[in-house]
Amino acid sequence: MFPIRDHNPSLSTPWVTRGIIALNLFIYLLTADWGGQMAGLWTSGALYAGEVSHGRDLIGLITHMFLHANLMHVAGNMLFLWVFGDNLEDQLGHIGFLLFYLAGGLAAAFVQIAADPGSEIPMVGASGAIAAVMGGYLLLFPRARVDILVIFIVFFKIFTIPAWIVLGLWFGLQLVNGVGADLGSGGVAYWAHIGGFVAGLLMMTPHFLRLGGPGFWGRTRGLPPHPSIDYVRTTIPVVPRRRR
Repeated sequence: MFPIRDHNPSLSTPWVTRGIIALNLFIYLLTADWGGQMAGLWTSGALYAGEVSHGRDLIGLITHMFLHANLMHVAGNMLFLWVFGDNLEDQLGHIGFLLFYLAGGLAAAFVQIAADPGSEIPMVGASGAIAAVMGGYLLLFPRARVDILVIFIVFFKIFTIPAWIVLGLWFGLQLVNGVGADLGSGGVAYWAHIGGFVAGLLMMTPHFLRLGGPGFWGRTRGLPPHPSIDYVRTTIPVVPRRRR
């Protein structure tokens, strides 16, 4: 189950969102482990909490946001950014959104470092910054409609549910997994996700208050302040095929 689109159209072209997606995909192609040896850029650009804790390799605080471990990692992150990023860029402007994105990624990294300050496990991925985007989206558009794709055994089914359910469930899963995670074993940086999401909520609060705070929700009922998009719902059967 994962979101594939929202019903909240952008009123301007999200050049920064598209640029971040393109840059991440380009860097992934450069650094992918095509032949058994990862490119040096991946290794040197990853974030090492133990190094940063001692004031070394600080560039990794930025570069790790543009590196990914595998194709599913980069594809999943870019899908979430595609769904939720354009509306925040609409609200904050191109430069404002870029600064918000980078600040969210930094906040996420520092929370992960605080959770395991001596770790020498490389951390990569844009998910901390994207979690900040998701937190900001939740504050502004809690009742925006989001389409999620649910895969049943032989069917793909699209359901439409409010953003607060999608994002609330996602954040709850990060909390549960983060509390139970063995930080020394590597894997998903749950505390980066948690930190990024909370940072996004906090950083978006001044903008939310400028819009009128709870009064903004009163006017919009938590929905986007402009007409939404409607899509045709489909159920797509998966046709079994024999291998030859």
